[in-house]
Amino acid sequence: MLRLIGLSGSLRRRSFNSALLRAAQSAMPAGCELVLESIAAVPLYNGDDEATTGIPARVAALKDAIAAADGLLISTPEYNNAMPGVLKNTIDWLSRPSADRERVYGGLPIALMGASPGRFGTVLAQNAWLPVFRTLGANLWSGRLLVSGANKLVDEHGRLHDADTLERLDAFVAQFVQFVRASATPAASTAKVQTVNPES
Repeated sequence: MLRLIGLSGSLRRRSFNSALLRAAQSAMPAGCELVLESIAAVPLYNGDDEATTGIPARVAALKDAIAAADGLLISTPEYNNAMPGVLKNTIDWLSRPSADRERVYGGLPIALMGASPGRFGTVLAQNAWLPVFRTLGANLWSGRLLVSGANKLVDEHGRLHDADTLERLDAFVAQFVQFVRASATPAASTAKVQTVNPES
């Protein structure tokens, strides 16, 4: 069973990005599962707190879940033309301590998608994430899913109901799963190990 972890970058109860992620969970092909994890309990990063009390329990559990998974699917909002701070905070926590960064991110297949009420989806937020995950040594997939006008596509129960968007999501998820499976081949694994630089 291929296992992916899904993270929404919004804490809002009726988040468009959480709705998109739940729809992706329903769109997973046979032999695959998408486990949705929450970032709500992740505290703000403080180096002093890390030095005195170590890695918070929620962060440690999330790190273990991602390290054991075959890939990571992130649904990111866009705030002020960039990534949301609450999700960036989580991604930074997951890289701590630096000696453990390779275990969590090294060669990890990651896909980015996002939904926004605006006209351009979350293209600027997704662009802002690119150097972050490259620095962390992840195996970032080049596929994109940009959902615009999301306020018209999600109902009052937080369900994505637009047929065209659901069709695009199905294709996106299927292609990412193919990418994850291809990344797991011996040749791909060797290539990933050669390109990962945990100190970059």
